[in-house]
Amino acid sequence: MRHYFHPDIDRVALPAVLFALSDATRLGFVVALADGEERTAGELGGDIAKSTVTHHLKILREAGLLRVRSEGTRCFNSLRLEDLESRFPGLLDHLLGHLEQEVSSAASG
Repeated sequence: MRHYFHPDIDRVALPAVLFALSDATRLGFVVALADGEERTAGELGGDIAKSTVTHHLKILREAGLLRVRSEGTRCFNSLRLEDLESRFPGLLDHLLGHLEQEVSSAASG
């Protein structure tokens, strides 16, 4: 079973979090994980190349946004929602709320 590095939440830096969230693919992964459920790279990546998905997940994990749990040969990704809320109160809620508004505006016209 593989073990992954997860930074202590008190060492997670806002510039690293913002950099990780600055890419549309990574932001999409965060949106997909915002419901609190775990997902594999395959579930998140869709038709994106596996190596590209792995790269983006690594950036999110090393920035402190994701927790990865291994079970046999599978790896399950989840957002560190509680940790991030304690470190940066309201950041993800604000970001996700803003994204929902953009999607609603685009859909309506």
